[in-house]
Amino acid sequence: MTHSEIRAITVKVVNGDLDIAAYLAMPVAETPLPGIVVLQEIFGVNAHIRDITERFAKEGYVAIAPALYQRLAPGFETGYTTEDIKIGKEYKAQTRAAELLGDIQGAIDYLRSQTPVQDNPIGSIGFCFGGHVAYLAATLPDIKATASFYGAGITTMTPGGGEATITRTPEINGTLYGFFGMEDASIPAEEVDQIEAALEKNKINYRVFRYDGADHGFFCDQRASYNEKAATDAWQNVLQLFREKLD
Repeated sequence: MTHSEIRAITVKVVNGDLDIAAYLAMPVAETPLPGIVVLQEIFGVNAHIRDITERFAKEGYVAIAPALYQRLAPGFETGYTTEDIKIGKEYKAQTRAAELLGDIQGAIDYLRSQTPVQDNPIGSIGFCFGGHVAYLAATLPDIKATASFYGAGITTMTPGGGEATITRTPEINGTLYGFFGMEDASIPAEEVDQIEAALEKNKINYRVFRYDGADHGFFCDQRASYNEKAATDAWQNVLQLFREKLD
């Protein structure tokens, strides 16, 4: 069910002694709804991420986008210039997997305690840096459906160091959909194959979508790499995943 009337505000979620800014959007309704955690690119909780959060609210979800750079740069958001990318990557390099998972759990706890989500299942979606983080977050017990968009480095590293995130595939809960552009230089086709092989080997419920002609960031309509055909198809598959597993 689509909702024309939504409300969106900035809230604070808690991880230990850290207050994390988060963008929250939900339909104007009091009935319990499924919740979705939206995980940012390296560019912060910017206009694109806020728009996605609102799009989910219009589809009948309570969506929250926590600021994953809160420790490093409170209030950070930027665009897509070469300098913006450089700064975003510098912050990404300082993140740590355990802290990110704690921040996401804080967002989940906020959804459960402060919004109409109550005990409904939780979904997660992430893009770019957030696509990698979404793969990590799929290991959290509360996450039952994950959409991971072009998360670089899943097969080769993990935030903060240690074994590559792909080694945690056996811990994934629920269903994971992965979305990749076949023109994405940051994620070679063989790495996509490795991710799919790991999901298959560990009997994870999954689908992997490969979009020919699509580059990194193909879902973002504010980037030069936006690919309308791939983005439209991916969005329909995301909605199918969440409706099937969360509604």
